[in-house]
Amino acid sequence: MQPLTLSKVAMRCGILAVVLFVVVVIALKFGAVPVSLYGLGKDLIGVLIGRSSQLSSEYGMIIREIRLPRIALGIFVGASLSVAGTSFQALLRNPLADPYVLGVSYGAAVGSILALIVEPHIALRPEIAAVFTPLGGFLGATLTISVVYLLGRYRNEIDTKTLLLSGVIAGTFLSAMIMLLITMLPSSSTRGMAVWLMGDLSTPMPLILGWVLRTGFFVGFLLIYLTASDLNLLLAGEKEAMHLGVDIRKVQIVVYLSASALTGLAVSVSGSIGYVGLLVPHLMRLIFGTDYRMLLPATAFGGAIAVVIADTAARTVAAPSELPVGAITAIAGAPLFIYLLRRRLA
Repeated sequence: MQPLTLSKVAMRCGILAVVLFVVVVIALKFGAVPVSLYGLGKDLIGVLIGRSSQLSSEYGMIIREIRLPRIALGIFVGASLSVAGTSFQALLRNPLADPYVLGVSYGAAVGSILALIVEPHIALRPEIAAVFTPLGGFLGATLTISVVYLLGRYRNEIDTKTLLLSGVIAGTFLSAMIMLLITMLPSSSTRGMAVWLMGDLSTPMPLILGWVLRTGFFVGFLLIYLTASDLNLLLAGEKEAMHLGVDIRKVQIVVYLSASALTGLAVSVSGSIGYVGLLVPHLMRLIFGTDYRMLLPATAFGGAIAVVIADTAARTVAAPSELPVGAITAIAGAPLFIYLLRRRLA
């Protein structure tokens, strides 16, 4: 097998970027109001070269003010959940680990809902209020993974089976907490919260929140990527990696906190979109192998592609009504997971 070089990583990421661009163009075209592909192309070229839009004002508003922000949010959410899932699977050396199985997503949801309940009762400046919910999601995710991590340790080592069981128990408890908190919301907000919990990318984001999300993703991804070589060594086991000079505790703290932050930020703006952090890493491993120097950026692109496709389907399958994005990923992800499981056991 040829060694992985920076040029190979860049070339493969470039191919994935082209695929993502094609998916974004398709997502811009389809929806409750279809847009001409020719007109869309002229509009995008016009925007790039600084000329006025070639689409009508109505279509231009749909593209620039509704679909583009929604697609950008889907890219962020998909990339964040996929990188977080890849990170958890690497640390635990377990293919079933992902933000939802470990209960991290439920913790982020509880933190976000608590922030939404508390926010009206606190006098916050607008710029602080915009990031209050993501902050609650991050704190909820971090607290959850900390508790699960402590429960999963036995004799100063992580027992993956105990850790996964702890995550399932924590997820069940936090799911009940979510239902309890929803009953405390005004009846006018209950339906909106229920839709949000099933995965929703339609809520527009304030400008400052968009910057916070992008900055949080790039910082979290960079911190995890800096540990890629250590994660490769961890594939052989903690003791072997320690003998090779890996600071296990440092890697665990950096990756757990970064992956929890990515999960908390994603869940706080999109709700629960399952199977992305579980399946995308498996698919990328089948295509690109297990080297985390390639796998981490590949899963970021793969997760973005998967969520944008799922959101496009959610907007078009039952148009003009919209389906929850989480329902689309679950319907498509469950059969795919069964196939991958049988393929692994074969």
